[in-house]
Amino acid sequence: MDIPRKLFAWGGLAVALLLLFAFLHPMYRQGEATVAGNTAPNFSLTLANKPIHLSDLRGKIVVLNFWATWCPPCVEETPALNRLQHRIASRGGVVLGVSADSDPALYEKFLKDQKVEFPTYRDPDLKGNLSQIALNYGTSMYPETYIIDSRGKIARKVIGPQEWDSPEMVAFLDSLLRKG
Repeated sequence: MDIPRKLFAWGGLAVALLLLFAFLHPMYRQGEATVAGNTAPNFSLTLANKPIHLSDLRGKIVVLNFWATWCPPCVEETPALNRLQHRIASRGGVVLGVSADSDPALYEKFLKDQKVEFPTYRDPDLKGNLSQIALNYGTSMYPETYIIDSRGKIARKVIGPQEWDSPEMVAFLDSLLRKG
């Protein structure tokens, strides 16, 4: 009677440790591989008062970040995205933000107050408080980021705020930028 109980306890502990390892593993924290290799859904936007499409950025590495001014983790992540834009801009990369904000004045104030230095677009087509562009990507929470390679394929999906200066992320982005 005592042996089955011990086996059950040790088995439960093993399963718990396995789950803990899976959730703490860097690949889980850094992004999902499930969408890797899919072509990034194209969409139209306006940058610097000019209409463009995401596909116009082919040839560049695009860090597509879905965010909102009302999202505390998005606010927290903004300085790291600014630093990332500085690091990758001269190497064929761009951080592109897509905001889910209904109030244009609040959006513009946020860009100024937070000194946002990467190109951003406020998606006026909202479903509730979610950007339609983000919904087309399967995004339902913010922030969420898609790293798109120079051929327009999704290389990685990152859920939640990211330490864009982390050694793992720097190495990953450097490898994409080297490939061009």
